[in-house]
Amino acid sequence: MLVQLVSIAVKEGHAAEFIEAFRINYEGTRKEPGNVRFDVLRDPEDDNSFLIYEVFTSEEAVDAHRKTEHYQECVRRIDPILAGPRTKTFYRAEMAEFL
Repeated sequence: MLVQLVSIAVKEGHAAEFIEAFRINYEGTRKEPGNVRFDVLRDPEDDNSFLIYEVFTSEEAVDAHRKTEHYQECVRRIDPILAGPRTKTFYRAEMAEFL
């Protein structure tokens, strides 16, 4: 299992627009055969800061995810409202249970 954490900060006043755009990616990704879990988390102290928690079966599944229409549409919509670059961190799940 491969866990990807993506930190995203959006410009002030664009959080609702971000959530609307990211819903496309969320709904599509959860249907992908290589996706195990996909959560969109919001910082309780900063409404414009989000963490995306993704679990995929393999690196190949992540690569396939990035080629999907829903991922590309989401990126197209959120890029103009980002407050800075997205940061990605990867982990291999050694001991984890997924619902």
